[in-house]
Amino acid sequence: MPSPHLPSIAVRRALVRLGSDLRDARLRRNLPADVVASRAFTTRPTLRRIEAGDPGVSIGIYAAVLQAMGLLEGLGVLADPANDPIGQRLSAEALPERARIKRRKPRSDGGRPDRDG
Repeated sequence: MPSPHLPSIAVRRALVRLGSDLRDARLRRNLPADVVASRAFTTRPTLRRIEAGDPGVSIGIYAAVLQAMGLLEGLGVLADPANDPIGQRLSAEALPERARIKRRKPRSDGGRPDRDG
């Protein structure tokens, strides 16, 4: 079933490349499509859609296929701040030029704690 949202050409190209890379990884491991689909708790037609880069397949199924082939760790580092030079630069630019300690406002009761007794 086609998705009502048509991703940009850049997204579609990235998914086609991911699908192709997943297919290559499956073949390098000499894993039949049936085995990967079974390990990912999906169907062979869905695996075919993933390997074709179908944007209508949920990211959860992509993740399950990655896990079935021992590649799930790669998903966790996609948006890792360590791999985000633009985000790091923007954060560095947002740092204040000087650090200041905020002074506390004086207490209206003269600064003495209450004592019972």
